[in-house]
Order: sequence, then structure tokens, then C-alpha cells
Amino acid sequence: MGIGQTAAKTVGASVAPKYTFKYVRAVLDRAIDGVGPVKPAAASADAKLVAAHGDVEAAVKSLIRQHTRLAGIEGFTTNLGGIAAAPVAVPANITGVALIQCHLAAGIVHLRGYDLEDPRVRNAILACMLGRGTVEGLIKRRALPSSPMALATAPVADPLLDELISREVTTELIGKVAGRRAVTMVGRRIPLFGSGVGAASDALTTHQVGTYTAEEMLDRRLRVV
Repeated sequence: MGIGQTAAKTVGASVAPKYTFKYVRAVLDRAIDGVGPVKPAAASADAKLVAAHGDVEAAVKSLIRQHTRLAGIEGFTTNLGGIAAAPVAVPANITGVALIQCHLAAGIVHLRGYDLEDPRVRNAILACMLGRGTVEGLIKRRALPSSPMALATAPVADPLLDELISREVTTELIGKVAGRRAVTMVGRRIPLFGSGVGAASDALTTHQVGTYTAEEMLDRRLRVV
């Protein structure tokens, strides 16, 4: 195991106990309902739809671009000036990344015609945040019953999935941020190195979340040809 992997494992282990499945649910609620300057996900998505003159797919692409840019800025600022070397930076960055990615996935799902108040849809949003590879791995191990699309359209909601998916998302976020922090610590003497890593990593993962959500959550509304 390399230095970065060892450090990431150590950081992840130290932070993980502080976060339960309720943590990511709270972030999801704030992303959907809005908090502070962050507008509700549906309102932000609808604004993009108006700007795109009713073109849903154009609005989806605009949302992905916007949130990718925001994630890059968030990643840069939370790691600026060596902050990433301090333990407090991990929780702060996790919260920022989670909020942005939840807001993005929820906005896309809303534009595709899903009800954001539906617990099945909320589970699907969190599953989208895990990414295709992780979701497919969980399904293969039978830890997850099906894809995000299938979760959102299941006949009934399964309360047992709430904690499972929330824990997986929380663990994934902690692992990614801790891993980046490990790399940052190795090169912390290089000016702005940590900020560059943070910006690039958060922007990339956010773009991946948006792309996967857009590919996975097909439009539920009947299209008239």
C-alpha cells in the first residue's frame, strides 16, 4: 500500500465515525429544499429550463456545467493555504461536495419528471452519487437491489434501503476527500498544489455524478412525437 493510500485509510477511519447515515440525508434535504444562498434544486433546475426555452436536455447540460464549475471553486477554496492539512478541512469539504452533487442530481431528476418528495426518488439520487462503477459493484454483491432508475420506479418504497445507500454515499465521500487530502499532504510545500488537486478532483467527480444521473434517470414523461 502506498503512502497516499495509507494516509487516506487513516484519515477515513478517523472521520467516518463522526458521520452516520443521517448526515448525508440531512445534506440531501438541504440540497432539495435549499439552504442559505442555495436555491431549492427544483427552482434552480426550472430556471435553467426557462433559460433553455423549454429544452430539457439543454437545461440538464447547463446544470452539469454550472455545478462542475461550482465544485471546482469549492474544492479550490476549501484547500487553499494549506487548510487541507488540518483535520477540520475534511468535514468541511465533504459537506460542500455533497451539497453541490446532491443539488445537481436532484435538479436533473426533477427535470426528467420525477417527484423529489418521493423516498424512492431520493434513494435513487443518492445512488447516482455513488457513480456507475460503485453501483454496479454493489448490485453484483447483492448489496443493492437494482440501478437508480429501478429504485426510483419501484412499486413500493423500501425503508431498509435508506440507511444502506446513505452509509455507502457517506463512506464514498469520505474516501475520496481523504484520498485527495493524502496526496495534498505529500505535496503541501508546492504553492497552490493542494488547491489545484481539490479543484480538479471535485470538479471531475461532480461532472461524473451529473453525467451518470443524466444517463441513468430517463425522462418519465410521455413524449408526443
